[in-house]
Amino acid sequence: MVSGNDLELALDQVRADAAGPVAGVFGPASVTWRIDREAVIFLGAGRALLLQLAHPWVAAAIAEHSKTFADPIGRFHRTFDIVFAMVFGSLDRALLSSRQLYRRHGMIVGEMPATVGPFAAGSRYCANDIPSLRWVHATLVETALMAHDLVLPPFSPEERERYWVESRMFGALFGLTADDLPADWSGFAAYTAMMAKSDTLTVSPAAREIATQIFTGARPWLRPPRWYRALTTRMLPEQLRAGFGFELDERDTQSADNALKWIRRVYPRLPDRLRYVGPYQEAQARLNGRTEPDWMTRCINRAWIGRPQMDVRGKG
Repeated sequence: MVSGNDLELALDQVRADAAGPVAGVFGPASVTWRIDREAVIFLGAGRALLLQLAHPWVAAAIAEHSKTFADPIGRFHRTFDIVFAMVFGSLDRALLSSRQLYRRHGMIVGEMPATVGPFAAGSRYCANDIPSLRWVHATLVETALMAHDLVLPPFSPEERERYWVESRMFGALFGLTADDLPADWSGFAAYTAMMAKSDTLTVSPAAREIATQIFTGARPWLRPPRWYRALTTRMLPEQLRAGFGFELDERDTQSADNALKWIRRVYPRLPDRLRYVGPYQEAQARLNGRTEPDWMTRCINRAWIGRPQMDVRGKG
């Protein structure tokens, strides 16, 4: 379990290694900025959510404590608000977001309603549990790179190693220490492969219900298009694809292939103002001495984080 003291020790290390007070934790020279600035990472949002749901503790916590059903757009905004504040916010903003996330997780505790995989009915879960945090962190790190590489030139092995070094610092914002995470990219890849084959990831009835509501549920205006559902399904490990009850027919595969072909042709030619997410553009403005994002960045921010600016409501 990550304690408050554990988090503060991790944040001390983040502060020592950060790019700077204005540049934030990672800064413009980082691989993390190069990946997370791309709007195309949204292609992996569904995969990351499903991978998290496949962990029975995470699924139980979302089912019992989240407003995903009642407010799916709000959950999307809150998730990206937290991640982008950690990645693109000033150092104060990133540390503040880390502490806010820790306090929010501290309120998410409960008991498993039924036995799922290796987790017995009645066993306690907590969102600040280290194995759960490690898995959620892994889904974000792996999926962002996977979505990037679907459309844009893949990174070199050296860049991947650098990305993992930065991702370990991202993990520190969750309260994870160096001992909690693999030492290098190959170790991280081995961890995600092991998890995909283990019974730790077992799709519970609650996880299946949440996934069905989001991807094929009774809100037609929120339902992802066929090509996105197909692409998400294709990005999942086969074991989890079956667990969620997702199938791919020839029409689904063709829909995903056609969409990817079009995206790969058009996306790299988009102007930066449309291609890069609002929080990245706000960070660039901050580095250039502008404290307020312009009207277009504010509009793009509303789409990604549900509000016009990554404002600081307190000190980190």
